[in-house]
Amino acid sequence: MKYLFEVTIREGYTAEDYADAWVRASELIQQAPGARGTELHRKIDDPRTLIAIAHWDSKASRDAMEAQPAPRIKAIIQSAAPCCEIHVIGEFEEPEWVVMPQGH
Repeated sequence: MKYLFEVTIREGYTAEDYADAWVRASELIQQAPGARGTELHRKIDDPRTLIAIAHWDSKASRDAMEAQPAPRIKAIIQSAAPCCEIHVIGEFEEPEWVVMPQGH
């Protein structure tokens, strides 16, 4: 499954400020059972808006990690709170099938 959220960087901060915290928290979160990786992307023509994507084996795996958050992860996330606003886009299951143009 994919967990997506939008990050808006506040005035006085940079995307790099948030990315530093993102990497530190992600390195710890990725040790949780079912974690499959993370991505952070800048929006085209708006460097203050980012999209974050976390990949998980299942919603249950992600929920289990969040049910018992590690204090270090919580501290990193709280340290990044002043620099951004986070809006959860949603949780999405992996598709049962994918249609791709021929040759891809």
